[in-house]
Amino acid sequence: MDDEARPKGGLDPSRTRGPRRSPWGRRHAFGQESHGHQSGGHHNGNAVSDRSTPTYAALDLGTNNCRLLVARPTSDSFRVIDAFSRIIRLGEGISSTGRISEAAIDRAVGALTVCRDKIVTRGVTRARLIATEACRSAENGDAFVQRVRDAVGIDLEIIDRKTEARLAATGCTPLVDPAASSVVLFDIGGGSSEIVNMGSVNGQAGPPKPIIRDWASLPVGVVTLAEKHGGIEVSRDVFERMIQEVEGYLAPFAEKNAELKNSTSLHLLGTSGTVTTVAGIHLGLRRYDRRQVDGCWMTSGQIDTALEQLLAMRYEDRVANACIGAERADLVLAGCAILEAIRRAFPSERLRVADRGLREGMLVEMMRDDEVWWRKNA
Repeated sequence: MDDEARPKGGLDPSRTRGPRRSPWGRRHAFGQESHGHQSGGHHNGNAVSDRSTPTYAALDLGTNNCRLLVARPTSDSFRVIDAFSRIIRLGEGISSTGRISEAAIDRAVGALTVCRDKIVTRGVTRARLIATEACRSAENGDAFVQRVRDAVGIDLEIIDRKTEARLAATGCTPLVDPAASSVVLFDIGGGSSEIVNMGSVNGQAGPPKPIIRDWASLPVGVVTLAEKHGGIEVSRDVFERMIQEVEGYLAPFAEKNAELKNSTSLHLLGTSGTVTTVAGIHLGLRRYDRRQVDGCWMTSGQIDTALEQLLAMRYEDRVANACIGAERADLVLAGCAILEAIRRAFPSERLRVADRGLREGMLVEMMRDDEVWWRKNA
């Protein structure tokens, strides 16, 4: 897929058509019934849409981040035409209170309002808007979704862990080495971490499809682990305790997939801010650059070196590092502990880094469902 882009200007108003059935199914993403009746949703009178090419949006409201991609299909993939990402820490404090806080709700509403406006302005014809672990685990998760519907005018879908694992696999499948006998994909999130034993299959229109042999969702992420053990001052003893906690959650999956440890061509495939940060440290980037990070390979020794560099940094050093920053400086070592637990369970000489995941998976599934690549190649 092409790198994220932000073209200037709007779409051609001469290409706009009248109302049609909502592409979001029973309910429109902005609170409209499928027959077109307005029910309190947001309306932007300046929004225009180029109906000659379908435009898709994928929104991932996670425990730590709110992310959006808007894209249009190409001959065999898609091109991103707009994007948004903001750290909102929706899951902050849930591990102790069991609830999404008012401050986190306010941050989420602000970010989702930006996303809504982008979706409207870009004339999106089909969208999927999901929420993950924070909304799954919080006792007020459903109330939060209703509040977002009332305040912003969008309907969030709280997905289950199996769906989250499948979407991550779908989004990352283009980075699977076809020569590998086995691949362990992992997605280190804010409140949960998904791990998948997978392969891929090609020979069809569009991106390759994942073959999911097994999967698990670990009830631990960077936010929950850092809140429990601390994330500002992390000694090596604390880091090891983090790893051991994750190993306990990971053990059933590792035992069930023990044959992977003996695979000579196994490679790891990691998608998360943790993994992209480790790659940025390894590459010595003065400023994060997705073009250099997404798809890059790291050896086991290179990962060890990058982890040592991160452990040696003071909190102030992590804040000052352009690949980490103030918003993630207290979370990155918790993510590194999850990464290290996975590496110990599934030793591999190679890790491929993915700056992609759930959003890309949603885009691929929607486009495949609409058969856009079959039509383009017919």
